[in-house]
Amino acid sequence: MVSKIAQLEALLYLAGDNGIESENLCELLHVEQSVLGEMATKLTSQLKANVDSGLQVLHVNHNYKLTTRPEVSKTVTSFFQRDLTKTLSQSALEILAIIAYKQPITRIEVDQIRGVNSSGALQTLIWRGLIKVQGKKDVAGHPNLYVTSDYFLQYFGYQSLADLPLIEDFEVNEINADGEIDLFTTKGQADKNLAKLPKGE
Repeated sequence: MVSKIAQLEALLYLAGDNGIESENLCELLHVEQSVLGEMATKLTSQLKANVDSGLQVLHVNHNYKLTTRPEVSKTVTSFFQRDLTKTLSQSALEILAIIAYKQPITRIEVDQIRGVNSSGALQTLIWRGLIKVQGKKDVAGHPNLYVTSDYFLQYFGYQSLADLPLIEDFEVNEINADGEIDLFTTKGQADKNLAKLPKGE
């Protein structure tokens, strides 16, 4: 059985950039505030002592979050700067399509649709300015709700979300050999290798 500290680390990882309020963590982990503080201190020490870890725990205004350590900032910055100059990956496009059609939606809900973890691609989409956090879902843990941005509309040549093609309107000849439909291909966007969703999503 995994320890409470491992559970804490997993929750902070899932929460992403906004972290989780200490009150919600206590509720999720079934511990008191004092115990949570001790757990967070121990996790902080473990991560700091591990030279093979690039993560740290931050505690700001009753909010805990898992972030990258200052020592790896140069590498992290290089990654995102490089990513800004290249086209979106297929996984990022899939996530963007899901958010566009299902928004507002949490990361866990995106993961459930895709069947894999989406945290990395979500962060890329945020850095690219294509999606943003808009509030939190009123459930345990209060996860972030993601929506598309105005820049998303500009990037794909739409004036509003109402311009998105209706999935149910796609013709049979618009379904590719893999059983997927091409989205965001109106208004001359086909040359941008845009997003796909499986049939029925």
